[in-house]
Amino acid sequence: MSTYRDLTAPIGSRRAPVLRTVGTRERRSHLTAPRVPTVGIDIGGTKVMAGVVDADGNILEKLRTETPDKSKSPKVVEDTIVELVLDLSDRHDVHAVGIGAAGWVDADRNRVLFAPHLSWRNEPLRDRLASRLSVPVLVDNDANTAAWAEWRFGAGRGEDHLVMITLGTGIGGAILEDGQVKRGKFGVAGEFGHMQVVPGGHRCPCGNRGCWEQYSSGNALVREARELAAADSPVAYGIIEHVKGNIGDITGPMITELAREGDAMCVELLQDIGQWLGVGIANLAAALDPSCFVIGGGVSAADDLLIGPARDAFKRHLTGRGYRPEARITRAQLGPEAGMVGAADLARLVARRFRRAKRRRVERYERYERYAQTRRDQDTA
Repeated sequence: MSTYRDLTAPIGSRRAPVLRTVGTRERRSHLTAPRVPTVGIDIGGTKVMAGVVDADGNILEKLRTETPDKSKSPKVVEDTIVELVLDLSDRHDVHAVGIGAAGWVDADRNRVLFAPHLSWRNEPLRDRLASRLSVPVLVDNDANTAAWAEWRFGAGRGEDHLVMITLGTGIGGAILEDGQVKRGKFGVAGEFGHMQVVPGGHRCPCGNRGCWEQYSSGNALVREARELAAADSPVAYGIIEHVKGNIGDITGPMITELAREGDAMCVELLQDIGQWLGVGIANLAAALDPSCFVIGGGVSAADDLLIGPARDAFKRHLTGRGYRPEARITRAQLGPEAGMVGAADLARLVARRFRRAKRRRVERYERYERYAQTRRDQDTA
């Protein structure tokens, strides 16, 4: 059974360890990975979550803290990660560390090229952390780690071709084929949220207009609700009364809650978001032809209020509909811990190097002890 221990206070640098790294080459097959505990780290703009995960995807212990100083300094975030790993290492035999970062990670899985909610710009995260920890470190995009977790332990088990879509503030995504995450030539594949679906549409923070995430995401959901409330639309009276006229207090989870209670406007908004989701999925099916789409992220908590309309729109917009097999669309199972679990499991692929290095150190020590004992015996003879 999983046990959690939450840590909510920001973590300072309580220790100054001098640790050495073990190489950087990675193993690729999870079938041959050692069944040892590893640490997964999920880094976002507001929180850093760390957990020890066993080979079956069970969380043995979990820590969570706020992202320090609003992520102004990369070193402060790195200090926090190191402190979390050291804290967990006090109670668990950790063999590797996996990092799931909310940003673009290069093909070598070393540098975070860009993180929209962190101050990382071409940041060599893996090398910096590996120089401070005594175990191998793996870095990947958080959507890739979440997709890996769902494929290994969740809704995507048994699928050979899987696409994951994470609906949160924006839209993230990942592609898995035959047990491999497809990262693209430069490591940034899966940024589905910035496909253009409406030419000249809503402005996106990425700089373009009409991106998919401007029509099917948590931000899109809240924007539409607030616009209706600000216009004093009769259909918005329920949510206006719920927030006592404070339109800025409208949130995505609130809209989902009111929709479950039967609020007609909130139900309609989720249907709109779901329909746009289905349109985007149909486009992805035309390009990638997966067997399964897994829908994760905070917005997916709306479940069939969102995914039902998405399935309907997918069937209406699928190229060659009626003459081709249709991919399965399902909600993710692992919840907000998916990125952390996936990062830990991917790190297990590189844990063998640590085990071998540790075994060699033990063997060298035992040989030295045998030699020293022989010399002592000779001296006393």
